[in-house]
Amino acid sequence: MRFQLAALSLRRHASRTILAVLGVAVSAAMLLDMVMLATGMRQSFASLLGRNGFTIRVSPRGTLPFDTEATIAQARDATVAMRRIAGVTAVAPVLGATIHVLGGPNPVTAFALGVDPAVQGDYELLEGRDPMAVNALVASDALLRATGARIGDTLDVAIGFDPQTRTYTGRRRVTVTGRARFTYLSAEDRAAALRLASVQAMGGADRTDRVSLFMVRTAPNADPEVARLAIERALPRVTALSTAGAVAEAERRLSYFRQLAFILGAVSLVVGFLLVTTIVTVSVNERIGEIAIMRAIGVSRSHVVHQIVIEGIGLSVAGAVAGLILGVFTARYLNSILRGFPGLPDAIDFFLFQPNSALRALALLVASGIAAGIYPAWRAASLPISATLREEAVG
Repeated sequence: MRFQLAALSLRRHASRTILAVLGVAVSAAMLLDMVMLATGMRQSFASLLGRNGFTIRVSPRGTLPFDTEATIAQARDATVAMRRIAGVTAVAPVLGATIHVLGGPNPVTAFALGVDPAVQGDYELLEGRDPMAVNALVASDALLRATGARIGDTLDVAIGFDPQTRTYTGRRRVTVTGRARFTYLSAEDRAAALRLASVQAMGGADRTDRVSLFMVRTAPNADPEVARLAIERALPRVTALSTAGAVAEAERRLSYFRQLAFILGAVSLVVGFLLVTTIVTVSVNERIGEIAIMRAIGVSRSHVVHQIVIEGIGLSVAGAVAGLILGVFTARYLNSILRGFPGLPDAIDFFLFQPNSALRALALLVASGIAAGIYPAWRAASLPISATLREEAVG
């Protein structure tokens, strides 16, 4: 009976109810989007770093990977030392460089990675084969488009330019053996991967036996933090950063996103609460005489309170369901805009839908709907029956 009366009350003013539900839906969508923004970046970044099982990044002391031009010397000895550490199952050396693809009207500049194809975690091969030969190269789609090259073509590449002699240095003929998606780069970045020894040799004496960073994979039952500390003890000239530490550093740098998400989420929750409270209060004020008659014929106060609270819950639940659909679509749209920022890895998502977080946010909105109905319900149940009937009759 209470649910039927609440439904009849909401249907009595259908247009007002629909507008109220739409208003709550907008608040729910904003709340959901802010929850996805607050949690999505962290989960997406952690997932990106954890791909291929690499749990530790080792870079020159005091720097982040590729944060500067600094490199780690005596890379072979460092690799051997890290492989001896308990829990370490693989060490992937990486050397970054800028290459110039020659032969066209204008040189095409790209970012190159020198890797060990057997243990690399920097790219996902889409077609062809890894650069196992000394003069082999895999390229991103953006680089292939810029050069017009295809798998099997030969490219003339150089790793440096001497402005005094106006000549390119470290030139080498390489064959495109594969097409790849680079994990930590955007889809529009021109990138290539060659064997580590090839990039070191092209760089000359300055790059001999040097790397930009190591990526370290640890056993599933090993504690990455223990391995990280052991690496720093064995190699004092490096900084080892675990995935958890990298995520914490990213959160510190992007903390303003979380603060913004918290503020806007709180505002949307308050707006939804005030909207439901206003609508239910207006509805109760219009039905004061009806409620007084119900009380006069023996309807209990608890029945009146329950009916009005159910109206608030109905508005909140309907708005939350509509807001869930609206929030998912708006999050996808906003995510596509933010992912278009230059230099962001293609795998990064700002808005990540997580069912548990979404349900908690919408449950909070429904709880606010319950709270929104308490005041008008208490007011309606507390009306003096005789005085209210007399005022309504005179009115």
